[in-house]
Parts: sequence; C-alpha cells; structure tokens
Amino acid sequence: MPEGDTVWRAAKRLHQALAGKELTGTDFRVPTLATTDLAGQSVLEVVARGKHLLMRMSGGVTIHSHFRMDGSWHLYRPGERWKGGPDHQVRVVLENADWAAVGYRLPVLELVATADEESVVGHLGPDLLSPDFDRAAAVANLSADPSRTISEALLDQRNLAGIGNFYRTEVCFLLGLHPWKPVSTVDLGATVGLARRLMKSNLGRAGQVSTGVDRPGQRSWVFERAGKPCRRCGATILTAPIGEPPRDRISYWCPSCQPEN
Repeated sequence: MPEGDTVWRAAKRLHQALAGKELTGTDFRVPTLATTDLAGQSVLEVVARGKHLLMRMSGGVTIHSHFRMDGSWHLYRPGERWKGGPDHQVRVVLENADWAAVGYRLPVLELVATADEESVVGHLGPDLLSPDFDRAAAVANLSADPSRTISEALLDQRNLAGIGNFYRTEVCFLLGLHPWKPVSTVDLGATVGLARRLMKSNLGRAGQVSTGVDRPGQRSWVFERAGKPCRRCGATILTAPIGEPPRDRISYWCPSCQPEN
C-alpha cells in the first residue's frame, strides 16, 4: 500500500506538471463524475495530506483522491504510450498543453468544494511530512487509548497521518517494540520522532528504505521478510495478521530483537 511519502512524491510531480496551467481536457471515468468537465480551469496546486491527494482548481473545487492498496497517478507527454495499466483501470485523465495526468485504480476519486476539504481530510491526525507537524498532538492522540497495541495505534490515521505498514513495521523493529506492545509501555515521543525521520529520509527515493541500503532485497529489516534470518541476530522473522477484521495488515517482527515481554 502506498504510504505518506509515496503520496507526497506523487503530489510534487503532479504539482510541477500541472500547477499554474489551464486544463485542455478532462475525462472522469467513474459513474458519479462521468459528465464532469473541468477543461478551461487551471490547477492551482497539488498537495498531499497523509495518504490523501488534493488537487485544487481555479473554479473553487478540489479533486480528492486516495491510493489505498494500488492506486497511482502517472504523467505522460502528448502522444506518449500510457504504461500504468490497461485502459479499463484508468479512472481519470487530466490534460494540459504539455502533460497528461492519468489516475489508475483510484478507489477514491471525488470532487469537493475547496472550502470544504476538511469534510474528507479533517479526521486525520497531524501529517508527519507537514512542515508544521505537531508532534505533541500526535503523541497525545496515540496516548488517548493506552491499552491499544502500538501497531494499531500507529496505523490509525486519526492519530497521525502518513504511516503505513512498512514504516510501522520498521519503526517497531528499530525500537525493539513487539508489535502487540501496549501504547502505555512505549516511548511515544521517540516512536513518532523516528517515524518522521525515516519518512523524510525517503522523500528523494522512489520507494521506502529503512536499512540505509537502497538495493533490492536489502531495503528493510523485517518488512516482507517472513521466515528469513534477522539481519541483526539471525533469528527467524515471524509474521501474523494484526488489527480488526478483516485483518488485512501483516506484522513482521524478530522474536529476539522484539521480545514480547
């Protein structure tokens, strides 16, 4: 699943290609927006808020999208072949004189009044990648339910926005936290601080790295390494589903470096 830094990078690329330019054509391929035409409007800015992407238009509306598991935005030059997937997976096309921005597999795609953006992102906690990130508020949010596991608390975007399963898993490993450790027993300031540093360190990369080694198979300590030896101690990495049903998130941890007690 794309995490906050992935959406931040997408917003930056889209802003560079679209901001300040008039749209020459738009094609919304979702039923609720099928008759929408924003041609003639200009893109004012494209920003990320946690895992949400907000594209603000000159007409006072915002195109709101969310990647969830496998959504993405791609940029193409006029006449360039689209490579993001088959045509039936395209949800929206925005064109100006220089670029075509194509949104693939976006499970959330809607228009909201720019003045009402809080209706779609107001529930989010402090954004880890925001220049004015409020660390104290993030810690307070996490502390509100002391019996909750640190894994569930970090993944809850109402506490702090941007962390996905990669960063949650790797932060827990680096701090020696068992995935089911109660929030009340965790140094939340250190946890939030490390999560932010890791995410910011990857803004210039195409993907996520926590080990400092940006090579295939060496980018993570425990994430997606079930059954393999721990890079620190050699113990076998364990895995199990976490969270509430349908429990579609997987936790990875080293039983030696992250003891339960």
